[in-house]
Amino acid sequence: MIYTIGHSNINQESFIEILKLFNIQIVVDVRSTPYNNYVSHFNSENISKSLNENNIRYIFLGNYIGGKPKDEEYYKDSKVDYDLIAKTEHYKEGIAKIITLNRDNIVLMCSEEDPKSCHRHHLITQSLIKKGFEVDHIRKNGKINKIIKPDKKDVQKTLF
Repeated sequence: MIYTIGHSNINQESFIEILKLFNIQIVVDVRSTPYNNYVSHFNSENISKSLNENNIRYIFLGNYIGGKPKDEEYYKDSKVDYDLIAKTEHYKEGIAKIITLNRDNIVLMCSEEDPKSCHRHHLITQSLIKKGFEVDHIRKNGKINKIIKPDKKDVQKTLF
């Protein structure tokens, strides 16, 4: 089981309470840029400190599996092409790191609350499902969106 969550504009205390509900031990930040002007308590340094104070580890992997790469070669018609990202060794290395970390109870964190509008669902979840993992998206109300099988439109045919 691997969880994902989008922090959205939730306050930090509520966010941590949700993590505790699911006994999360590690938050893996999958944002390409771990900063947010609107909710600065989710900036890398701030959330890392707060999580640490609550005995939850923080690990940044957005440089491996972020959904908005800096390199223009991963864009088509100004939109990110997840299939191109999924084929890279760097991305595959990031997925391998997630699998290794999964010996603990982890959650993959990005900004978007709704997983259907985030690369957590369209890219990372699809890769993990193909590897045999169950992935659940935690919503800001603490409820779960269960993902049982890959979305047909999101399956990368050349992943692994």
